[in-house]
Amino acid sequence: MQTKHFINDPTHLVQTSLASLTLTNPSLAFDSLNKVIYRRPTKESQENPKVSIITGGGSGHEPAFAAFCGKGFVTAGVAGTIFASPNTLQVQRAIMSRVETRKGVLVITFNYTGDVLNFGLAAEKAKAAGIDTEFYAIGDDVGVGREKGGKVGRRGIGGSILVLKIICALAEAGGSLKEVYNLAKQVADNLVSVGSSMEHVHVPGREIPAADSEEMVPNDEIEVGMGIHNEPGSRRVTATLPELVKIMLAQMLDPNDKDRHFAHITKDDKVVLLINNLGGVSNLEMGGIVAEVYKQLKEDWGITPVRAISGTFITSLNGMGFSASILKLEDTGLGPGKSMLELLDAPAEALGWSAPINTETWNAKNDSTMEHEADSSRDLKASNLSIDPKRTLSVLKAGLDKMIAAEPEVTRFDTIVGDGDCGTGLKRGAEEVLTALSSGELPSDAVSFVNKIVPVVEHHMDGTSGALFSIYLNALVHGLREQDSGSTKQMDAKTWAAALKSALTALGKYTPAVPGDRTVMDALVPFVDTLASTGDVKKAAQVAREGAEKTKTMKASLGRAVYVGGESEWMGKIPDPGAWGLSEMLVGLADAS
Repeated sequence: MQTKHFINDPTHLVQTSLASLTLTNPSLAFDSLNKVIYRRPTKESQENPKVSIITGGGSGHEPAFAAFCGKGFVTAGVAGTIFASPNTLQVQRAIMSRVETRKGVLVITFNYTGDVLNFGLAAEKAKAAGIDTEFYAIGDDVGVGREKGGKVGRRGIGGSILVLKIICALAEAGGSLKEVYNLAKQVADNLVSVGSSMEHVHVPGREIPAADSEEMVPNDEIEVGMGIHNEPGSRRVTATLPELVKIMLAQMLDPNDKDRHFAHITKDDKVVLLINNLGGVSNLEMGGIVAEVYKQLKEDWGITPVRAISGTFITSLNGMGFSASILKLEDTGLGPGKSMLELLDAPAEALGWSAPINTETWNAKNDSTMEHEADSSRDLKASNLSIDPKRTLSVLKAGLDKMIAAEPEVTRFDTIVGDGDCGTGLKRGAEEVLTALSSGELPSDAVSFVNKIVPVVEHHMDGTSGALFSIYLNALVHGLREQDSGSTKQMDAKTWAAALKSALTALGKYTPAVPGDRTVMDALVPFVDTLASTGDVKKAAQVAREGAEKTKTMKASLGRAVYVGGESEWMGKIPDPGAWGLSEMLVGLADAS
């Protein structure tokens, strides 16, 4: 449970968060006393009034509900304190004085007792005051079935945003209050959702729960069906993502689960898939979740969504979970331009609606791919620089084997002064190079030989080291071509040194690192310079090792080591990992030469 917050005063937090919406969307205004965000009146809204839609609920579900205010979406959002409904007077204020009422008002909230009572009472007061008003509570959750839900019915969770989006688009298109109200019921009746979370959330300003309290979900468990206020779901499971998704889809779609079969959805139906982030899942993981849900939906249920929408719509503060929703598209009977899908695709100027793909892009169903092959004819052109491929491979293998063997040591160094991936990156790259050179015929052309290595390093060695070595090897190919005078020439130390020197100059365009900066250059530059001046590979490798040793006493001025503290503990003991790994390879090369 994440218990650290930048703002610990919940009252100040809610007020400033709401106020910020007027800074990022100039069409909105803020009634701070009643915590109401509403659309500013315009000439258009005054001359052509439309049905107003008021929603809201407890804070802590951002961007819901206030950030859904805007043209094409909600007219006003009323906020309570964190996880608590706003009171009746707040909602009443929104209806009576903050929105246009000539075409009627739909008060719509999620199906939670406090929201239903407070928003419902405000709606009744508006009716009593002569305002044409309807009230509806959205329920889409199937995590809690009929038996447990009882008279309360389904809770409103992530999929409820689809209801709001569709009915608000209808209101924007001029739909009547009756049409908007009936459509809300129709969409909700065809909607199923279920959420899962790894942990409860901590509300700013509240006491931090004990590690062994009921408020904590054990590390190896996931709560299936958890609500958006930390409410329990159907059960806790220990599962992988594929196993979890399988459970969730079954709860939404299995017709044999009578307790949860709220909407009959089959492979013959057109559906919309919504994956909602409960607030604390990274975009990287959300992408993996979307892919897994889509895959299982298609493979196990025969359903291919006509829309797949993913984003952060209704959260539980920074909840470590997500919800999945499936909406069956049904004929609205409202005529052209007012189908569920068209209304879902309709534009909206609301900060909380993160579904930017327009209808034309979806309808294009473009499955084209760019298949042009890279023009590598210049690189593949043979040179006149000759090598003994078997001998070259033998020497190179000795160096790469030594680099591979050094992985544990390099990893240990990098764990102390970096992010721990240098050793594995060098090892992976070295292993892949050896694999590539062990298959197929080895070229006797020096340029072709190096060219065989270049794409391997580019594809399999990541991180900073991978980028540096990729640039250097590409530049080495060019450097070798510079040594080609047009007549056949056997490669020797002097020719290699000239090409390596040229590549070093090219590398300098992309990194400011020089010897003394505690980088791989502390080994590479001495090696190249010494080889160029002496032609002695063993002496050059020895100088490279000495350069790597010297990095132990250097203060880093480039790379991740710049940001790592505790220099007093490792200074004089730990060399730069990249320089050390390279020096190991160079010593191996020299020993085999």
